[in-house]
Amino acid sequence: MKLTYHGKTKDVYRFPDGNFLLHFKDDMTGADGVFDPGSNEVGLTVEGAGRAGLALTKFFFEKLKEKGIRTHYIDADLEQATMTVKPAEVFGKGLEVICRYRGVGSFLRRYGAYIEEGAPLEGFVEVTLKDDQRGDPPISKDALAMLGLLSKEEYETLKQLTIEIGQVIKEELEKKDLELYDIKFEFGRDKTTGEIILIDEISGGNMRVYQGDQPVEPLALEKIMIKE
Repeated sequence: MKLTYHGKTKDVYRFPDGNFLLHFKDDMTGADGVFDPGSNEVGLTVEGAGRAGLALTKFFFEKLKEKGIRTHYIDADLEQATMTVKPAEVFGKGLEVICRYRGVGSFLRRYGAYIEEGAPLEGFVEVTLKDDQRGDPPISKDALAMLGLLSKEEYETLKQLTIEIGQVIKEELEKKDLELYDIKFEFGRDKTTGEIILIDEISGGNMRVYQGDQPVEPLALEKIMIKE
């Protein structure tokens, strides 16, 4: 295997057959030792966080597979904290797609003059550029098309997939009396078929989840969803 990408929370290796191996690390995004899924920096390292993130990712990707939703997922090895995936091409240098059900985080920081904290958003979808230096700026459908990152038709596909996948995750969490406030996805083009597919991970590090009025930390979320 060849190391192709050294990331904040995952390292990526390429197999000779063209597939990739993702190694989930125990590093988590945040600041000053406090977890924050919207942060661009590694803020803390928690033993077992990588395996917990992979366990949830495996759980959710297999739920999506049951529903016929295409992803890059092939299989996972929880003991090694690794996941094998199909090759996919990202849009530009990468996009993040957020589905928001409550007004919190960066959404509240931007629009707090017009909305109260925690106000319902009913699955609002926004796209940001993966660009740590510029703070992952939001980008519109027209701008994506103008920059050649995504056609307007592809944007609509991306948006619909985000809503559909977000609803699956939301419903699974509701079975455990948990509420999804927001979730961050990444998509790419399948290098074989050209279809837009879900890539990266679906873990507690990519979402805000609450039990009543209390936030649920990523490791606790894995225990609730997988072990109870």
